[in-house]
Amino acid sequence: MKSLENKKIAILGFAMEGESSAAFLLKKGAEVFVFDPRAKEKFDEEKIGTFEKKGTVFQFGEYPENFSSFDLILRTPGIRVFSEIIQKALSQNAIVTSHTQLFLELCPCPVIGVSGTKGKGTTSTLIFEMLKQQGVDAYLGGNIGIPPLDFFDSLTPDSRVVLEMSSFQLQDIKKSPHIAVLLMLVPEHLDYHKDMEEYLEAKRNMLKFQTEKDFAILNIDYPATRESDLFTDAKVFHVSREDEVGEGCFVRDDKVWLRLNGVEKKIIDVSEILLPGKHNWENVCAATLAASLSGVNAENIKKVLKTFKGLPHRLELVSTIKGVRYYDDSFSTTPQTAIAAIQAFSEPKILILGGSSKNSDFKELGEIISENESIKAIIGIGLEWSRIKAELKTNNSKLKIIENCFNMEEIVSEASKIAEIGDIVLLSPACASFGMFENYKDRGDKFKKEVLNLVL
Repeated sequence: MKSLENKKIAILGFAMEGESSAAFLLKKGAEVFVFDPRAKEKFDEEKIGTFEKKGTVFQFGEYPENFSSFDLILRTPGIRVFSEIIQKALSQNAIVTSHTQLFLELCPCPVIGVSGTKGKGTTSTLIFEMLKQQGVDAYLGGNIGIPPLDFFDSLTPDSRVVLEMSSFQLQDIKKSPHIAVLLMLVPEHLDYHKDMEEYLEAKRNMLKFQTEKDFAILNIDYPATRESDLFTDAKVFHVSREDEVGEGCFVRDDKVWLRLNGVEKKIIDVSEILLPGKHNWENVCAATLAASLSGVNAENIKKVLKTFKGLPHRLELVSTIKGVRYYDDSFSTTPQTAIAAIQAFSEPKILILGGSSKNSDFKELGEIISENESIKAIIGIGLEWSRIKAELKTNNSKLKIIENCFNMEEIVSEASKIAEIGDIVLLSPACASFGMFENYKDRGDKFKKEVLNLVL
C-alpha cells in the first residue's frame, strides 16, 4: 500500500509503536482509529488530547466487533498474530499489517535486520556505530526502543537502517531486510509463543522473503541458527567464536578474522575489544561481517570495537567500590545469558539469580554453577529461585546461599557484606523481572541506585 492518504486505518494497541504509527499515518493523510483494551485512565490525558485534536478517534476498553470498514488493521507487538482478535479480523477479510511491515514496504534504502534470542541490541548498535564511523547516513531502530517510522521522513536512498527485530515484530512480516543477521536461537518467550517451533518460525521469517541479491548472516555455534539456511534464497555467510568458517567472520587464536571471497584478514585481537565476555565475540563477528558487507573498512570497524563499551543493563560495570566490581546484567532473562555472564569472569563472584517465570529450563545453568568454583555466593530471589536451586548439585561447602531478600536495597546490602577486594557482584538473574520489579530496566536501575548508595 504505497499511498496512505484518506485510508481508514485501525491501530490495535497504543504503546510505543502504536503511538508512533498513529503520528506517522496522520502525517500521511490517513484516517486513524486507535483501539486499546485498557481503560482510558491508564494513558496520558494530554497526549490523548493532542492526538484527538489531529483527528485520531480512540476507543478504550475493547476492540471493535467488525473490521470490514477499515482499509488496514495495524497490529502492535503485544498482540499475538494467533490471538482471537487478529484471527477475527482475518476472518472478516481485513488486511492486517504492523509497524515493522509498513516500514519495510515503504523504506527507500537498504535495511540491516538483526534478530536472535540475545545479543541483538548489542549487535545492532555495533553495526550502527561502524556505519557512522564510516560516514554513512545511518539510523538505528526497532525493538531497541526507536520505532523506525519516527525517522522515516529523514531517509534517502543513500541511507542505511539497522533494525533490531524481535519475534513479536517478525511474526507476520512479508518483506525481509537486505542483510539479515540471525544470532543465537535458544528457547525464549514461551510465555508468548505457544512452543519453540512457533518462536523459531517467527525468527526465520526475517530470512523467508530474501532474494539471491540479499545476504544472510547466521551464527553456526547454535544448531537452530545454523539450520536456518534452509529458509533463505540469499547468499549465506557464517559467524562463529568456536570454529573457522568458509565465508564470514570467526575467532581463531584469540583474534577476529574476516574471510570473504577466499581472502582472509585479521580485524582485531580479542584483548583489544572493550566489550567483556567471550559471548560478545559472537556479536562482534556478526557486526563486523554485516558492516563489511555494507562497505565499512577494517580500520573503522576496529575503532568501534576498541571503544564501544556496551548497552545499559548488558554486563554494564556500575562501579568499583572498595575493590569490588558491581555489574548490571539485568537484561539477562534466560539461563543462557546468565551462563554467558558467569563465564565472562574468572574472578570470585557473588551472583544474584531469580525472578518471574518464562518457562525456562535451568538444568544447564545448575550444572554450570555447580562446576564453577569461582562462585562464592548466590543471592536467590523471586518465584523462580526455588527451581534454579533445585538444579544445583554442588558439593562446595564454601558456597553461601542467601535468601529472603525482598527488595533491591536488601539484595545489594547482603552482597556488599560478604564481598571482598577482587570480587565481582553480578546481577544476571536468568529470569524475567515481573513481581518484584516493573521490568528489566527497573530492576537494573534499582540495582545501580543501591550500588551507588554504598559510597554515601
